[in-house]
Amino acid sequence: MWMIQAMTKTQQFRQLLQSDRTEFLMEAHSGLSAKIVEEAGFKGIWASGLSISAALGVRDNNEASWTQVLEVCEFMSDATTIPILLDGDTGYGNFNNMRRLVHKLEQRGVAAVCIEDKLFPKTNSFIESEQQPLADVDEFAGKIKAAKDGQSDPDFSVVARLEAFIAGWGLDEMLWRADAYYEAGADALLIHSKKSTPEQIIAFAHAWNQRPVDQRCPLVIVPTTYYSTPVQTFEEAGIKIVIWANHNVRASIRAMQETSRQIFQEQSLIRVEDRVVPVKEVFRLQNADELLAAEERYLPRRGESLRAIVVAAARGSDLRDLTQAKPKTMVSVNGRPILHRLIEHFRRERVKDIVVVRGFAKDEVHAPDVTFVDNDAFETTGELYTLSLAQKLLEGELIISYGDIIFRKYILTNLLAEEDDIVLAVDAAWQQRPNFNGLEDFVSTSQPYSRTYGEDEVFLTRMDTKLPVHTINGEWIGLCKTSAKGTAIVKAAIEEMQQREDFRALQLYDLFNHIVSQNHPVRVMFITGHWVDVDNLHDLARAQAF
Repeated sequence: MWMIQAMTKTQQFRQLLQSDRTEFLMEAHSGLSAKIVEEAGFKGIWASGLSISAALGVRDNNEASWTQVLEVCEFMSDATTIPILLDGDTGYGNFNNMRRLVHKLEQRGVAAVCIEDKLFPKTNSFIESEQQPLADVDEFAGKIKAAKDGQSDPDFSVVARLEAFIAGWGLDEMLWRADAYYEAGADALLIHSKKSTPEQIIAFAHAWNQRPVDQRCPLVIVPTTYYSTPVQTFEEAGIKIVIWANHNVRASIRAMQETSRQIFQEQSLIRVEDRVVPVKEVFRLQNADELLAAEERYLPRRGESLRAIVVAAARGSDLRDLTQAKPKTMVSVNGRPILHRLIEHFRRERVKDIVVVRGFAKDEVHAPDVTFVDNDAFETTGELYTLSLAQKLLEGELIISYGDIIFRKYILTNLLAEEDDIVLAVDAAWQQRPNFNGLEDFVSTSQPYSRTYGEDEVFLTRMDTKLPVHTINGEWIGLCKTSAKGTAIVKAAIEEMQQREDFRALQLYDLFNHIVSQNHPVRVMFITGHWVDVDNLHDLARAQAF
C-alpha cells in the first residue's frame, strides 16, 4: 500500500514560493498568536522581529538576543503545523553567526529565514531610515552563501531583504544588489519600501521579471506603508508572497490598553468580561483537553483511591416553583444542573467514585456512573443524618460536599493538595456575600485570615449558624477533604454522635464541632470568594452570572 507522506514545513514554504498565485503570510510573535494565525486560515507565518521585540518589551535594535528570538520561534513552531519565515534581522553577526542560526532554526522546525542587508545591530527600517548605512554587498552575499552551505535540509529557504529603497537609493542599486544576492544562493528576495504607494516595488518587479526564469528568484513584499494598494496590483506584478507584518501585535496593544485602562478606572470587570474571550478559549488554544487526556493515560490514578460524597437530600423551598418537582441540586444554571457541574469538577480532578445522598424527589436526581444513597426521611432529618446513610462508604481519602454549591476549579485543586487530615474550604470574604438566610456555616478560627502570612497554622475553633459577629472569621463553603486518617476520625465521630437523642436533627457543623472537641485539628484553607451557595432566587441569579 502506498502511503502519502505529509510535506515538511520547509517543503510547504517552498510550495508558497512556487505558487502560481500570490500567497500571504501573517505576523505572529508568540505560540498563542501563531496558533491564531494558523486557525484563521493562513498558510504561513511571519515571525516579525519588530513584534517579537515589542512582546519582549525591548526595541527593535537587536536588544533581544538571537537565542531569545530563537526560543520564541520554538514555541511558535511547536504550536503550529504551517511554515514560519523568521525575520532574522541582519543575521545576528557575521557569516559564522548566520550558519549557526540556520542550524538552530532547522532543529526547531522553522522553515525559512529572512536577513536584511544592513549593519549589526540593526535599526527598524522606519526609524530615520535614510541615515542607515547598508551592508557591504560582498559581505552580505557571504552570509547568504554560508547559510545555504550550512543548511542540512535542502528545502530550507533563505530570503534576502533589500533595504536600498529604504535607505534612499534608487532602482539601479536595488537591482545590482539583487543580482549579487541571487547569485549567492538566495531563494527569494524581499523588496522593501517606505513609500505610501507601490511605485518602487512595481518598478523593481517589472525590471526583475524581465530576466530569464533561471536568472531570478521569487519576490516577497511587506506593504505596511502602502497598505491601501489592491492585492490585484501585487498579483499583476508577479509578487509571490505578501507579508502582513505587524498587525497582530498592534491589535493586541490596542486591546490591552483599552482593557487595562477600563479596569483601572472602574475597579470592576463587569463591563469588560463580555468583551474579552472566555477563559475556556484560552484553554482551547493551549490544547488543554489533550493534557487532560494524557493525564488519564500516564498519571497515577489519584482519584481511584479518593471518593466524593455529595449531601443533596434537601428540597430547597426558597427556590419556590423551581423546586416543586425536583430538588435544588438539579436546578439548572445556564442549562446544566448544579449536581452535574459538581460531578464535572470532581472528575476533572480524577475523582471517579462519586456518591450522592439524595432525598426530596429522589427519582429526579440522576447522573451517569454515580452511586446513589437515599434518605427517605429527608423532611425530618438534618445534614449529618444524611451523611451517615453513606457511613459504609466512609473510607480512604474523601471529599464531602454540599450538593448546591458552584465554585471555581482552583478551589478544589488547592483543597486536594492539602496534606492535613481534615481540611475545610472557608471563605474569608464572607461579608461580601449578599442575601444571608440564617443557614450559613459561619466559622471561628485560631487566627483570622491574613494576606501577610501563610495559613499552615489556621484551624477551626467553632462553626455555627449563629456566631457572634465579632468572632466570625469566614464561612464554610460546603467542601471538606479528609485523608484516610481523617476519614476514620469523621466516621468514629458519627458513630459517637449517633448515640445522642437529637442525632437525626444535627447538621454538619455539629460534626466538625464534635471533632474539634475531641482535640482533633480541623485545618482551614481560606479562599476569598469565587463560589456561590444556591439557596434562593437571588443566589440563582448570581450563579447564572458566575
